[in-house]
Amino acid sequence: MAQRNWIAVASAEHARRGRDHKPLGFMQVGHGKLGPLKRVSAGDRVAYYSPATVFGGTDKLQSFVSIGVVLPGEPYEFDMGNGFVPWRRDVAFQAAQEAPIAPLIERLAFIENPKLWGYKFRFGMFDVADADMALIAEAMKAELKALAL
Repeated sequence: MAQRNWIAVASAEHARRGRDHKPLGFMQVGHGKLGPLKRVSAGDRVAYYSPATVFGGTDKLQSFVSIGVVLPGEPYEFDMGNGFVPWRRDVAFQAAQEAPIAPLIERLAFIENPKLWGYKFRFGMFDVADADMALIAEAMKAELKALAL
């Protein structure tokens, strides 16, 4: 099956927690829902977009904060305490710099109307074309060749 590309949406604080987790990074989407993670396969690429620094924040960070490759294995539950047990998938995040979306808005194919560019991100996770993932990887100074299993 062909490698797919995903944009996941989370606050930078949450995306960074998944990116920096050791020994393996992880992804969670939709407040820990299983459904979206079932659409993702090993070898797929994922980039996290963060509208704000913290969940519910209003600071307009509007940046891509992490990029990586989904590792083999099924989604699994993880007890984060206080009764919160979200679903996760393991991800090998690549060395990359956080990058603002503003310079990319006119170039990303998934943004159909630049005046309403934020609309697509309301879905929480969506797939994008290879060319869009390559633009994001380039903006983040991530090596696209490293984003393959």
